[in-house]
Amino acid sequence: MPSAAARVVLVTGVSRFLGARVANTLQADPGIERVIGVDTVPPATSLGRTEFVRVDIRTPSIAKVISSAEVDTVVHLNLVTAQAGPRAKVKELNVIGTMQLLAACQRSPDMRKLVVRSSAAVYGSSPMDPAVFTEQDQPAQAPAGGYAKDAVEVEGYVRGLTRRRSDLVVSVLRFANFLGPGVDSPLTRYLRMPVVPTVLGFDPRLQFVHEDDGIEVLRRMTVEDHPGCFNVAGDGILLLSQALRRAGRPYVPMPTQSISMVGDLGRRFAGLSGFSPELLRWLTYGRVIDTSALAAELAWRPKYSSEDAFADFLSAQGRGRTAPLELLGRLAAAAGRD
Repeated sequence: MPSAAARVVLVTGVSRFLGARVANTLQADPGIERVIGVDTVPPATSLGRTEFVRVDIRTPSIAKVISSAEVDTVVHLNLVTAQAGPRAKVKELNVIGTMQLLAACQRSPDMRKLVVRSSAAVYGSSPMDPAVFTEQDQPAQAPAGGYAKDAVEVEGYVRGLTRRRSDLVVSVLRFANFLGPGVDSPLTRYLRMPVVPTVLGFDPRLQFVHEDDGIEVLRRMTVEDHPGCFNVAGDGILLLSQALRRAGRPYVPMPTQSISMVGDLGRRFAGLSGFSPELLRWLTYGRVIDTSALAAELAWRPKYSSEDAFADFLSAQGRGRTAPLELLGRLAAAAGRD
């Protein structure tokens, strides 16, 4: 749906990979006069003509930035989906930061559009899940903690804003896990482990969204009007076992309790910060989302299927190497203890 062109766009989380790429994409649009990127730390890469403002969205200072720059469009990408530090701090960044940002949007007379990056993790992962989640489906077991619960709370506050400011165009995007050459996440670190622990007795169905497709969806939502909540993922699925075979990664099926015990091996060999409950449940039960609403709304299909996104990730990362015998032995011993 065509819209009045966004004049001044503010992008949160601009010092992270996704925020930086979105800002660089939007600044190339001649119809956008200014792109302002905000974060608590300076970006590691050049943002071109994007104006960086160092501000913490958890503070009232974000309202001053939105007001003084006459921002009319906010692209909120600041949802932290990795356990980067103490849980209380991550929750504060996700939930309190969003509350402050939405309060600033509500008060601004210039605001007309809000685009929010959410996560398909709001559906949870459970043995009672439907085969495919649509946007109208409720989780069989609501997320009990972590960033998935944060995303549920964030969406609740966004719905509150739409009731108070019915004039705003609000788009909420529930992304599957991002993959691609530039993505660094708990998932990609897990897939890079020389020996990958899997949950004994389970082979979950997985979906991915390629970084290029995710950024194109965010661009379209910013420069066009597409109000509503939409699932975003590449077409098709991969079983975890298929993905690991294609990656050339040996894997050891283990009881869930044993996987929790090998978190130190993940830290040593793959940079993981342990296995979060959300990641473990996803690696047990998987999750598949229906993207037909997005395809119909945008009259668009993603360039990369889930298989293609995984293949492109592999082309940049390379296939696995033979795992150290010591590591194989330690994982086998851990699996055998239960």
